[in-house]
Amino acid sequence: MSQFFAILLAGIGTYLSRAIFVIALADRSFPPLALRALEYVAPAVMGALIVSMLTSTDGQVRIAGPEMAGLCSAALVAWKTRNHIFTLITGMAVFWIVAALLSTW
Repeated sequence: MSQFFAILLAGIGTYLSRAIFVIALADRSFPPLALRALEYVAPAVMGALIVSMLTSTDGQVRIAGPEMAGLCSAALVAWKTRNHIFTLITGMAVFWIVAALLSTW
């Protein structure tokens, strides 16, 4: 039972630490400069995730067929739609499909 209370307490603490800022800053608006800076967060995070996925444990960047297909398809979707969600879904789907096709050979 003590494990349940520990998990419950951690959940409540996490919720409260996030809710405090939402409640305290609810009546304020973001400055336009901060909003412009936040537009670059999603592309930066996606770039960091891609580089970390392609980097092996010895620090070398390794790009094979599935990775290149996923990157190219994601780049095309990002260029055409400018939608981060569609870009992520397309890149992952193409990567998984190509990887599955190549693993059956």
